[in-house]
Amino acid sequence: MKRNKFLIGFVIVFSILITSFVFYFYQVFFSENILVEKGDEVILIEQDMDFQDLQDIVYDRGIVNDMLSFSFVAKLLDYQENMKPGLYLMKKDMTNLQAVRMLRAGEQIPTTTTFNNVRLKPDLAGKITDNLQADSVEFLRLLNNDSLITTYGFTQENILSMFIPNTYEVYYTISEQALFDKMYAEYQRFWNDERKQKAEALGLSPTEVSALASIVQAESIQSDERPKIAEVYLNRLDRNMRLQADPALVYAVGDFTIKRVLNVHKEVDSPYNLYKYKGLPPGPINLPEIESIDAVLNPEEHNYIYFCAKPDFSGYHAFATNLRQHNNNARAYQNALNRSNIYK
Repeated sequence: MKRNKFLIGFVIVFSILITSFVFYFYQVFFSENILVEKGDEVILIEQDMDFQDLQDIVYDRGIVNDMLSFSFVAKLLDYQENMKPGLYLMKKDMTNLQAVRMLRAGEQIPTTTTFNNVRLKPDLAGKITDNLQADSVEFLRLLNNDSLITTYGFTQENILSMFIPNTYEVYYTISEQALFDKMYAEYQRFWNDERKQKAEALGLSPTEVSALASIVQAESIQSDERPKIAEVYLNRLDRNMRLQADPALVYAVGDFTIKRVLNVHKEVDSPYNLYKYKGLPPGPINLPEIESIDAVLNPEEHNYIYFCAKPDFSGYHAFATNLRQHNNNARAYQNALNRSNIYK
């Protein structure tokens, strides 16, 4: 009789323990433990982080309610040895199992890369890889790799034409080569049939359009004036005149602090010295924005072949169809400069 009571008691206790154990495991795996009663958050796991680093992040930011259970599930799923860098969305009320499975599978969310106001290759390499795992030095090496850029149809001088300033979605872990390929795909998407046809009607290739657009962009801070300036240069090209673009000359000299172009600057021997050489430069002098490229593709029709800054310093320009009128405009601007002492 006592033996039976002992067995019954043992079974009851064992059942309670099993039930408690099962319930605990259920709670550990399937109960909400991420951002309970909070909003979604994004975390960044970098290449050199270990599991302790991740624990610190989710603890400090209050992302995980019960760190012990989260770590237990991570251990069982062998996540510590399979961490993947990237940007991850931790959703409110996720379970440990959902969170760890997502992190272990490397199910990242995209981030963005934005670049503009770029003049030289190192500028681009730094901006395009900012906030990405990709290395700017390695990306610059790709930009300078002759054999690589030739496969894309570009040269050392015009490779920057391939990069259209904008904001693009990419993954944090994108490689330098994959980022390069992504930008080429975006370039092809940008240069659709309509834009190609407009360039062809002007007698220009896409890279030549970019080269001219870079000059137009450097000439005026007033975007609504750029189609008018673009037509001036197109008129000069049609008449086989030298473009005589000051921004290109500054680029040739390599001193971007120059505010006033002098005759001594015009003596520099460079294909970017458009006072000395006819035609367009071999490549862009900056990364022209979409608006500037479209200004060249959609120029304002007129007969002007000269322009200079207005003496009111508004950022706009005075245009002329002949040299006499242009000299008068230039004299008015020079007099205004002298009165203002801007360059003294």
